[in-house]
Amino acid sequence: MSMPPLAAYPALRLRRLRQADWVRRLVRESVLTPADLIWSMVVHEGEGEVPVASMPGVSRLSVDQCAQAAVEARKLGIPAIAIFPHIDGAKKDAAGSLAADPNGVVCRAVKAMKDAAPEVGIMCDVALDPFTDHGHDGIIENDKIANDATIERLVEQALVQAKAGCDILAPSDMMDGRCGKLRAALEAEGLQDVMIMSYAAKFASAFYGPYRDAIGSGKLGTAGPADKKTYQMDSANTEEALREVALDIAEGADMVMVKPGMPYLDIVSRVVREFNMPTFAFQVSGEYAMIMAAAQNGWIDEERAILESLGAFKRAGAAGIITYFAPRAARMLGA
Repeated sequence: MSMPPLAAYPALRLRRLRQADWVRRLVRESVLTPADLIWSMVVHEGEGEVPVASMPGVSRLSVDQCAQAAVEARKLGIPAIAIFPHIDGAKKDAAGSLAADPNGVVCRAVKAMKDAAPEVGIMCDVALDPFTDHGHDGIIENDKIANDATIERLVEQALVQAKAGCDILAPSDMMDGRCGKLRAALEAEGLQDVMIMSYAAKFASAFYGPYRDAIGSGKLGTAGPADKKTYQMDSANTEEALREVALDIAEGADMVMVKPGMPYLDIVSRVVREFNMPTFAFQVSGEYAMIMAAAQNGWIDEERAILESLGAFKRAGAAGIITYFAPRAARMLGA
């Protein structure tokens, strides 16, 4: 789009449109509302809430508390919740067997939330890392992550989540071809209305550390690769991200996601422009923790930083943001 001719100063004074709050609101180009937020939440198998040390203000919630949170989300105008599990380390194994347990904590939480607030959408992470004792997102064979064997397990996991009432399946594993296999399995089971939001461009990032603390993920390197760089994307790549997104859309993804969020706003913007698909950004645990740590040290204004960071995703073109700040942000936005 070409820029129209501009008048010269003083005929043109751009500060005229900044002089008061009412006119700033009137000409604002992007607007953040509670309807743009997906509440990222961790559920655990016990009772009560367990604070996450590396994420001030975030706690693992019991199944009952997740149901209460769904009711709160409805009151705040938050349209959906993304649920992630914390699993007792003693129950984990190399295959992540509990991921496909229809009576596991994820399925129980989904059922409880849908019973409490059926109007709130529930999104489930499709990945094995919360359930494996080695912390990887897949099955390890010969010290490598086995793509096709992992997909078989992911399909089993996704189907029990969908049957429990999950509205959106979000495969975060980054295995090749998993969206197509998930979509085919859903169709075969008569679950054609279940949506897929793929972690289409998920980068191997340093910003996931507090999340691994929150879910009690196994320490990488105890088995298999020392990191996740053989399946998550190289942070230097843009064109590869677009190929990943194109493949997931072709395989049946209804929505796509970029993760992490703030360090990858350029990717968010390019995906929106290239594909014109509902595109979401995940404001991940490390982003949350940095804002909270700086705020608690008095280095930044906490509430302004929260809303400014979330607004950046909307400015980049994101349809919405998955964030741990969702309930606080909704209240600050006047919900």
